[in-house]
Amino acid sequence: MKTTGFVLLWPLIAWVLSAQKFYSEAPLSASTTKNVRVRFAPSPTGYLHVGGARTALYNFLYAKRFGGQFILRVEDTDLERSTEESMRMQIEDLKWLDLGWDEGPNPADYSDMGPYGPYRQSRRKEIYMDYANRLLEAGHAYYDFRTDAELDAIKDALVKAGKPPQIDAPKDMVPLAEARKRVAAGEQAAIRFHVKEKRDYVVQDLVRGDVRFPSDMVGDFVCIRSNGMPVYNFCCAIDDALMKITHVFRAEEHLSNTLRQMMIFEALGLESPRFGHLSFILGSDKQKLSKRHGATSCHDFKVKGYLPEALNNFILLSGWSSPDGREILSREEQISLFTHERFNSAPAVFDETKLLWMNSMYLRALPHDELWKRIEPFLKEAGLSIPQAQDAQWRDHALTAFKTSMQTLADAPKLFEALDDSKFAVKPEAAEVKGWPESQKVWAAWKAELSSHAANKISETEFAAMQDRVKEQAGVKGKHLFMPIRVAVIGQPHGTELKILVPLLDKSSLLKRVEMCL
Repeated sequence: MKTTGFVLLWPLIAWVLSAQKFYSEAPLSASTTKNVRVRFAPSPTGYLHVGGARTALYNFLYAKRFGGQFILRVEDTDLERSTEESMRMQIEDLKWLDLGWDEGPNPADYSDMGPYGPYRQSRRKEIYMDYANRLLEAGHAYYDFRTDAELDAIKDALVKAGKPPQIDAPKDMVPLAEARKRVAAGEQAAIRFHVKEKRDYVVQDLVRGDVRFPSDMVGDFVCIRSNGMPVYNFCCAIDDALMKITHVFRAEEHLSNTLRQMMIFEALGLESPRFGHLSFILGSDKQKLSKRHGATSCHDFKVKGYLPEALNNFILLSGWSSPDGREILSREEQISLFTHERFNSAPAVFDETKLLWMNSMYLRALPHDELWKRIEPFLKEAGLSIPQAQDAQWRDHALTAFKTSMQTLADAPKLFEALDDSKFAVKPEAAEVKGWPESQKVWAAWKAELSSHAANKISETEFAAMQDRVKEQAGVKGKHLFMPIRVAVIGQPHGTELKILVPLLDKSSLLKRVEMCL
């Protein structure tokens, strides 16, 4: 839904929410969870937003929890905004999050995968037209030949009269046979659903309880535009019915769409799924999460070095909670505990500080082989070359030393840069240390210690002993000892502890560096 549409519909959504009565539904029985089929249906207009990722995750977990199917459906009838590239980007984001689907576009070649395709709405126009004709023939819809200018004039007049700007059927409605002849002759007309009966509709929302919609909340609404393209609410209802969707978990902003979809299900005699509308995700300012709050797409977080399992765990808790209050949950635990009874209807605040903490927990728990696989692309992107990284024992030592200083994978290059000889330089911030008369003595003694060391590697214990001997030989202590040695190792007076860095560097590298200082 476009932002402008959301703003215009908010008073309507607020009215619906105020008319709710909340209740605690009994746990789903075996009959209500049999053959569960849920779907995630994004519009391909950019990278996957974290709100969309949460919807996908909840549907994925629900399907896994009850042994059902998770369907990916691409809602791309908005031709002005939908792109092939965006669809592929979103599929890549879902793959990164490890949210595999049972039916939908094949992630390998984007062909249909499943018995109810096509899974892209732009390729289902004949199906929608068939059901639109059924509505026309049953008298539940009509061809509307009024122009945009005429419709705008009607809405303006209603607003001036203090009435809702809803479109009703024209008094001189064109009979179906005549309307079809005019359309066949080239005239343009929308197919509009005819809201005849004024009565309340009630949806038993799985998150919000009974939500009551008065039918006069909407006027006659468009199913097929005059250019032949179907609209969201019509496509959504037809697809959910034909794809045998049993449960629809989607964002709260879609709550106002439910009335139109219920009318379509009823008019066509189609079975309606059960609905559950998820809470909004807000930024730190308690406004709807958007780009102004910083990173909001899964791609943003991927580039920033977040782990997909950490992001999944974090967004899981943005509207759901575990029975025992635990926050770090494995995928298996998430599936075993996931039910709609744990959904929270109150808005969730996206706390990136907490996400950063959670990511660091996941990062530090990774086996070193796996952690190195994930770090390596970031090191390559930064242009780092560390030959000793070919050695598994060295990698294990380096990761043990550095991972406690990492919150995301993107922190790795800055930490590992000190180990790349090609990046070594005596930095400007070392100017004061270079000017100390004691520094030359320290460097000369440090070089002598390195030269006399038999092995190419220096252990932490050996380094401590070497540093004590430099202290005696140079006759210095405190910062006049430590800072010159650090400059000779990393090119600056402050940074990672030397007892961590020195064992990771070859003696030959350390000699080259101290010689640059001398």
